[in-house]
Amino acid sequence: MHSVVEALRAALPPHTVATDAETLERRSHDDAEWADFGLPAAVVFASSIDDVVATVRIAAAHGVAVVPRGAGTGLSGGANATPGCLVLSLERMTRIVEVDAAERYAVVEAGVLNDDLRRHVAAHGLWYPPDPASQAISTIGGNVATNAGGICCVKYGVTRDYVIGMTVVLADGSVAKLGRTTAKGVTGYDLTGLFVGSEGTLGIIVDVTVKLRPLGGREERAVVGYFRTLTDAGRAVAAVSEAGIVPSALELIDRTCLHAVAEWQGWDLPEDANALLLAKVDEPGARGEELAAAIEAHFRTAGGSRVERAVEPADIDRLFGARRLAYPALERLGPVLTEDVCVPRGAVPEMLARIEEAAADAGVVIANIAHAGDGNLHPLIIAPEGDGDAKSRAKAAFDRIVDDCRALGGTVTGEHGVGLLKLDGAAAELSPVVRGLHRSIKHALDPAGLLNPGKAFPNGD
Repeated sequence: MHSVVEALRAALPPHTVATDAETLERRSHDDAEWADFGLPAAVVFASSIDDVVATVRIAAAHGVAVVPRGAGTGLSGGANATPGCLVLSLERMTRIVEVDAAERYAVVEAGVLNDDLRRHVAAHGLWYPPDPASQAISTIGGNVATNAGGICCVKYGVTRDYVIGMTVVLADGSVAKLGRTTAKGVTGYDLTGLFVGSEGTLGIIVDVTVKLRPLGGREERAVVGYFRTLTDAGRAVAAVSEAGIVPSALELIDRTCLHAVAEWQGWDLPEDANALLLAKVDEPGARGEELAAAIEAHFRTAGGSRVERAVEPADIDRLFGARRLAYPALERLGPVLTEDVCVPRGAVPEMLARIEEAAADAGVVIANIAHAGDGNLHPLIIAPEGDGDAKSRAKAAFDRIVDDCRALGGTVTGEHGVGLLKLDGAAAELSPVVRGLHRSIKHALDPAGLLNPGKAFPNGD
């Protein structure tokens, strides 16, 4: 390990390679507190593609694994270090290289924060829709690596739907420019799509070309409903979907989350508020009003005990504030094991009921937040710090929820990625033939298995 560190220091600019204990520990894992990790031999803070190329080539020459990292906001252990690896951080690569307003695309380095990109292109009258809850602190490179979703993705799609090109450093240090800047293009295999969601196991994404939408033309209206039970809220979600309404957001928050946020922020809640649904539509004019009224009616029919509507941006932000604050509010209660399952929209009520049963049977607290409009649920399992038995029961509940999700025709991860926490679930979901395809692709692009080893897909049968 000494030789690879010395080689890196000789090849890279000063202050690029860190080996101090504090840096190694801080960059050794992402926000998935329950996933395993080890201490890396060094952390490389790349500032350019040349730094990435040099790092990968030196690592390959020494047979040392490379774990790419953005802001470390992942929730599946996808950026967790393996013992003695090199953590390759792209957090310093923050240039917005180009914005083409006429063709509606931007080229950005991997370390650009999601919110920074959104603000930058807004000045050009453009909009980048994917909006994960971590948008203020997560990087575009990390969003691409996990195919991140977000609140508005029920209507506008996930990260994959906006990535049209990228530059990737491959396992041997060669550089591949993938994709296009044109509105259409089908030359060759869709290698750009292959790298989206690959969690750093196939190559190091150093910049991304994303397509953009016009910023104007939308008029937001919000509808918020409080429900006495979680299953009532689930029925409201199913009713909106069955009616053919595609909201620009449809989010669910359960009683545990609501009360954690309310206590933290000093909010008052209705006495029977055991679940909250937050919907938005953004069609302009009379059509937007019609859709908002229809959603309000579905909420009331499903048992909504108090339904509010808002059109002013400040009021909409206030009503949606609970969704953005839910996760940090829960973290104040103890370590959180974050689930990320996705079921058919019509199965949301049944899946919520099964989550409640899993919590009761395991004797653990499970809070629920969800992108309910597309069936992407985030059960949040809380175990007290230092309670080993509670942690074991929480993990059992986690595994049961994964199994229930698959039984209802769902997938074990909607947007957080497989990482380390979902390897067993992925093995159960993917057939032997499909697992073989994964292994073949991995071997073709990374024959020595040095790029983020042990992540994203099950290695064995």
